[in-house]
Amino acid sequence: MRPRGLAGQAEHLSPPPFFMSEDPIVGDLSKDKVLLGRVATEELYEQGSFGRPIDGGLELSLAEAAYLLDRGRIGVRFEGKDLDFRSFFETATAIEAGFEFRYVVYKDLRERGYYVQPGVTDFRVYPRGGKPGKTPAEFYVQVISERHPISLQELVEPTKVARQMRKRLMLAVVDEESDITFYEARERGLKGEMKIEAHGGTATLLEDRVMLWDPDSSERLHEEGFYGKPVGGRLQLSLVESAYLIEKGVLDVVDRSGTPLSLDEFEKRARLVENDFDMKHRVYRDLRDRNLVVKTGFKFGSHFRVYKRVEGSKKVPHSEYLVHSVPDDYVFHLPVVSRAVRLAHSVRKQMVFAYADEGEVRYLEIKRLKP
Repeated sequence: MRPRGLAGQAEHLSPPPFFMSEDPIVGDLSKDKVLLGRVATEELYEQGSFGRPIDGGLELSLAEAAYLLDRGRIGVRFEGKDLDFRSFFETATAIEAGFEFRYVVYKDLRERGYYVQPGVTDFRVYPRGGKPGKTPAEFYVQVISERHPISLQELVEPTKVARQMRKRLMLAVVDEESDITFYEARERGLKGEMKIEAHGGTATLLEDRVMLWDPDSSERLHEEGFYGKPVGGRLQLSLVESAYLIEKGVLDVVDRSGTPLSLDEFEKRARLVENDFDMKHRVYRDLRDRNLVVKTGFKFGSHFRVYKRVEGSKKVPHSEYLVHSVPDDYVFHLPVVSRAVRLAHSVRKQMVFAYADEGEVRYLEIKRLKP
């Protein structure tokens, strides 16, 4: 994880200092908070930004209280009995679902030198040099167990909230050994530089792809727009490429008997071959309309690899993005996400998931953050 303006080798900082009195401050566990007296406001909040001041004292979240209890900074009573760390931890896990994961992340961030407060997600984290009450938070943090599947909407909604609040969304994924992997999820506005005036002709729909026969048209489409795959002077096109070119009036398609196919007829046949044709076609269209070059991403385990610009077939650069189309009810499994993000990073690409939102195609990038 690297807050803004900080690059290069990470520094492992000590936790922010705070005033230490001789005896711990004792508070009471009440529902899902620990309540402390006025002295805690000065010693814990003003010096270390722990808790939130309330009338008559200070309120700590369970994660904050566990951290301070473990360090001997506070004591905790519950129903008239003093709790040691084990008793408090066991009680907290019964009160707050996912507490053990949340505590691991809170402790890790604090020990890296960040100020951490409860937020609209699990936490909000302040940039190095910043603190509550003086500077705005930089990240909203969402804590997730690696075993917990997360729906598309469970990622999209906090991403939108973070953007609206001018924050970044950090996903803290805790594995079965309590190691943490940090990711950032954010909306991306993809944009390319290829304004293509393509030239086409008449092509034939074969079994599961389309063949353009005319050599001159084939060469122009491939060289100017990087469409299709040349096969001996002819151009072989995918179903989504062909549908897009039909829509744009660039390509006419006939079946093997020579009967012309309308766009509707072509799409009906394409759906018989490719179950997710409509979803892929929608995303392909949007990417091409954004002046991007789109090719299959099969070798990378995604639907598309996407280029901002291609200067002819002899000067093909590395693609910038891997884009995978997902349906509205898609559920992310964290091991799968981890593999996808790691693969994209290893081939110098950004991993982007495309989805529909109120009729528009939107893009969610997930990338690794290094602590």
